Amino acid sequence: MDSYKTIARIAEGTYSEKRSKFLAFAIPVTTVDEVKAYVAEYQKRYYDARHACYAYMLGAERTDFRANDNGEPSGTAGKPILGQINSYGLTNILIIVVRYFGGIKLGTSGLIVAYRQAAIEALENATIIERTVDDDISFTFEFPMMNAVMKIVKDLNPQIIAQGYDTDCTMTLRIRRGFMPQLRERLSKVETLRIES
Repeated sequence: MDSYKTIARIAEGTYSEKRSKFLAFAIPVTTVDEVKAYVAEYQKRYYDARHACYAYMLGAERTDFRANDNGEPSGTAGKPILGQINSYGLTNILIIVVRYFGGIKLGTSGLIVAYRQAAIEALENATIIERTVDDDISFTFEFPMMNAVMKIVKDLNPQIIAQGYDTDCTMTLRIRRGFMPQLRERLSKVETLRIES
């Protein structure tokens, strides 16, 4: 698995039900720390709202996730939001839904529908992109082997992250995970080349 779907930038959506207003924000994130920072920021920005519920999914394997009901009845807010992240097959995303209470209770099924719909509204306005999972490889080699190394770089087109020329040459390349075995194999055939990681 060397690619995943996420969103390009923050997208917003709104949904209203029985005078309750739901503001949804889909935000690209890569770490739990980013998630916490955004949640704190939106709770501060919408301090006068009754609830700021959220769900997130992180990592290409989509194994790091959480749903938070923020005071709504259990399972009525975070779970339906997370459900939409799953149905769109996204990761590295946080969706926050801020609710302004309109005075009429929606009941558990009404809440589930409202939070789900608000999440959909934000996702429908989002630009969904595919990203690759890339791995790095670092190695050293003697200068006379430079042409052989650069031929591999030209053929497989990895990104050059770092390179240095001292007594030995050093290089770090980044390539899509699916192509790494081929890159490793080609490099291992270059004389004097030592793979470090």
